Amino acid sequence: MEQIIGLITGVLFGLLMQKAEVIRFEKQVGFMLLKDMTIIKFMLTGVIVGMIGIYGCHSLGLISLSIKATNVAAIIIGGLLFGIGWAIAGYCPGTSVGALAEGRIHAIWAILGMLVGAGIYAEAYPALKTSVLSWGKYGKITLPQTLGISPWPVIVVFAAVGIVFFVWAEKKGL
Repeated sequence: MEQIIGLITGVLFGLLMQKAEVIRFEKQVGFMLLKDMTIIKFMLTGVIVGMIGIYGCHSLGLISLSIKATNVAAIIIGGLLFGIGWAIAGYCPGTSVGALAEGRIHAIWAILGMLVGAGIYAEAYPALKTSVLSWGKYGKITLPQTLGISPWPVIVVFAAVGIVFFVWAEKKGL
């Protein structure tokens, strides 16, 4: 059943990406040049809705949270590799699959690059685990835990900042 739900939500996410036009190469480049904020608005909307949905379901006892341990070195290195790959290919993982689904065959190069990168990481993992991936380990922490407060004030502030950003971007035509 989980696979079916995953397939349905994946297809719906792909449809939303297609409707929002975030899988268009022009939108990707426009975002990287800070001339088009469609992608960041799409992602920020997903984060805000996800925060409310996940913590809402958690508050109602419908789900339990499984926080992944924070590792600063892994976040920095992974973010750099993600950004470099996005800049080179013009697609991130989700948008490359969406572009391929739309028939843009050139997106296969981005997907192949991700698969090769994942394979290299898998092979290098044993060495990385005892070196780079051991730097900056902070355990399973969240911002609300660090601040010693409920997650809801953090969610409200994050959503408010997001709304201000949306209004600003729309006024600027971004």
